[in-house]
Amino acid sequence: MTITENTATATTIAPAAPAARVNYAKSAPKAFRALLALDAAAREGLDPALVELVQIRSSLLNNCAYCLDMHIKDARKAGEREERLYLLSVWREAPAGLYSAKEQAALALTEAVTRIGDGVPDEVYGRAAEQFEEAELAQLLSLIFTINTWNRIAVTTRKVPGIG
Repeated sequence: MTITENTATATTIAPAAPAARVNYAKSAPKAFRALLALDAAAREGLDPALVELVQIRSSLLNNCAYCLDMHIKDARKAGEREERLYLLSVWREAPAGLYSAKEQAALALTEAVTRIGDGVPDEVYGRAAEQFEEAELAQLLSLIFTINTWNRIAVTTRKVPGIG
């Protein structure tokens, strides 16, 4: 904020111009490459449709327009149905059968991990553990951790949707 004086000699606060943000990929290339490797490893063995649903849901919760734009486009390219994309933000209220029990468990876990300040309830974790084998559950958790990291990078650095 910048302080300016008006003609009545009272001070007012004018918004400052937004500061330029770091280009994370260029400025931290080793960390960026490590995150890309983690992202690729996290996806291994998971259903690609589930991967996109998790990434979209996390991006919705984190208000990450850049990641949301990218993952919705990726989901469409992969053949995801529009109805499932439209209703993802309200998946609990979606018609029965639109999301499988496994997808619902993954989405609930995604929400709990993304909103980690509320903790991860035993019931949510247990539901996911019933739907996923231990190794697959670890992969799902890695995916959730990774998309939350990407969301934080994109939001912090003000990545613009549709632009690298």
